[in-house]
Formats: sequence, structure tokens, C-alpha cells
Amino acid sequence: MASLPNRKIAAAVVREDGEQKQRLLDRAFALAFKGLVYAQIWEDPVVDMEALAIKPGNRIATIASGGCNVFSYLTADPAEIIAVDLNTAHVALNNLKRVAIQRLPDHGSLHRFFADADNEANIADYRAFVRPHLDETSRRYWEGRDLIGRRRINGFAHGLYKRGLLGSFIGLAHLVARIHRIDPREFLAAKTIEEQRAIFEAKFAPFFDRKFIRWITDQRSSLFGLGIPPAQYDALADGKPMADVLRARLAKLTCDFPLEDNYFAWQAFGRGYGKGAAASLPPYLQADNYDAVRARAERVTMLHANMTDMLAAADAASFDRYIFLDAQDWMSDAQLTALWSEVTRTARPGARVLFRTAAEPSLLPGRLSDDLLKRWDYRAADSLDYTRRDRSAIYGGVHLYILKD
Repeated sequence: MASLPNRKIAAAVVREDGEQKQRLLDRAFALAFKGLVYAQIWEDPVVDMEALAIKPGNRIATIASGGCNVFSYLTADPAEIIAVDLNTAHVALNNLKRVAIQRLPDHGSLHRFFADADNEANIADYRAFVRPHLDETSRRYWEGRDLIGRRRINGFAHGLYKRGLLGSFIGLAHLVARIHRIDPREFLAAKTIEEQRAIFEAKFAPFFDRKFIRWITDQRSSLFGLGIPPAQYDALADGKPMADVLRARLAKLTCDFPLEDNYFAWQAFGRGYGKGAAASLPPYLQADNYDAVRARAERVTMLHANMTDMLAAADAASFDRYIFLDAQDWMSDAQLTALWSEVTRTARPGARVLFRTAAEPSLLPGRLSDDLLKRWDYRAADSLDYTRRDRSAIYGGVHLYILKD
């Protein structure tokens, strides 16, 4: 029998009305999603904060994932952030981040712990400063062992961003590339946008024309390592060969943003953040934000819960901002209606909702009732601009809705 956490994930992703093969793939994804998936979140927090226009005193409801954005939102001075996640490993990671931000002695130790994440000194700091203040469930997780017997906390001594489902997927992609005589790390030597484009066109674009790559990426299970379930795979492909879709998304990641300003590219090609004081980092790890993030970390509440259930238990008109990441790509029409009914009930005047989709258009028209959807103003032009400027480059669309007066 599946564990409780896995049942929650299965309830979110398994399409029980689908064909048997479809249900089997959905259940396989639910099993893969049970462990740590994202050591780093793959939504751009700079775009998020511009779209959300967070104001002091706002209450925020968000899906947590790897937590980088949760703690980055603190730089905008919200009153409270309720972060939820169905994945117990993500809950443990966010709890670890909150305590580490509060308890590590200075910015240097915080930077070493989460930006470098590859130093034995982090384990000593964990024992001295973090462990005594960590909740028991999270402590058991980090001091437990993964599937191959490694203590999870030791990931911070040997390269956290090489672990988890996504980290392993990127490692496998690097291996496949090297087998085809392509070294992804060569991209990190680029000094200009022009050099980045030249490397992409010469090295990476032809890679997606190889028969093996086209065959493997046509399998719905091939993108489990990106945290993409079968239902989202179909939305991402949108009737096109997946190799072509992935090539287009990689082109944006490699060619549209300067490498020195894009830590997502460093994660993809270097399997970690860049080194040195000038390295691109999420806002919560930047030195200029350290004091504010540390002082406000107690405003984050982390829950192992479904977003809809959390909102159903909340008071009416009690939230100002909502962030759903790409979770709605997984949802049925009934689940979408339940979620947006609770969002509309709990939204304060001027509330904003931000989410991403694998495909380009918003998925809400035609799936929510007109009575529910007409309560919200879709900012189409702004959404296109946010999509263009999202440095992670994974998603087809970034979408902003604002509650009408």
C-alpha cells in the first residue's frame, strides 16, 4: 500500500478516468515524485515579484517546491507566507532553509550551505546551529538515508544540486551528451550572448536531431526527471515532437539571457551555482538581502498539504497573493474549479494569482465556469512579457490574474 504522502501525490496526478496505460504512467510518476525532486525551484523569482507586486502586510499562499522563491519573496516584506507542498522532502527542505537562515551565524555560512552546498564545513554547521532547532520530522528526513544508502544531509558536503530527481536527470543528460561528444560545461566559458548563441547552434541544436534522442524524448516517462507527469507532457508537446519542443526551450535558456545573470543556466550546464562574489543567485542568497530575509524568515509557515484544502480551511478574504507554479497542468476540470472557488472566496480586493503552464496559453478559459472566470482580469500583455523574461525558460506561459473590483 502506498504511504500517505504518496497517496496525496497520487490523488493529484493520477487520472482515474484514463485508460489503463495512462493510469500506470501516472502512478509511476507519483512514485518517482515521492522523494526530493527539486533542490532548487525552476521559476524565476524576479519575474514573480514584479508580477505579484507584493506589498508590506500582504499574505501569500504559494506552493513551496525547493523553497528558493518562498524565501526570496521575503525581500518584499509580506506579513506572512503560507507555503504548501505534497512532497515531504520539499517540506523538509523548506524547514531546513528557514532554520538555517535564522540560525547560521552569518551570510558567509549561509552562502556556503546553500549556494556552494559542497563543503564538509556545512555538516558541522548543521550539527551546531541548525539541528537543535529543526523539527523532529525534518531532522529524521535529513539524517536518514536515500535509496542508495547516503545520508541526505551529506548532500550539502558533496553537491546538493547534483541530487534529487532533477539533479539526477541533469546528470544523466550530461552523460548522454558526453557519449555524443558534447560537453555541456563548455557553455559556461561563453563571455557574450553571441558566444552563447554560437555554442548552442554548433553543439546543442544538432543534438536534438539524433534518432536516439528523438525516440527517447517521445516516451512520456522520459521527462519524469524534470518533474513533468504524463498529463503535463502532453500539454508541453502540444502535438509536436518533444525533441523540437525541448530544443526551443533550451535555445531560450542559452541564447536569450547573459550567462552571468542567469543562475538557471548555471544549474543546467554546471550542476550548481557559479562561484565567486559575482555569481548569479536567487534573491534570498544575495548578500544585500541577507539581513531582511533573516529577520523575516519566521513569517514563513510550511505545511504538508494540498493548496485547495489549505485554502478551504482559511477565512474568507484572507490572502492577497497566490502562486501555483505549474501545478494546474496536472489538474482535472473539477480540481481546477475547486481550487479557484476557494481562491475567489479567500481573495482580498486586488488579489493577484500567478501560475505557469507547459503550453503557451492560459489553461483556464473553457475549463472554469464563466461565472467564476469573470471575477478575474487576465493580464494578457503583461503575461506575455513575463513569459519572455522568465530566465528558467522551461515554461510556455507565465500567467497573471487580478481580482476585479
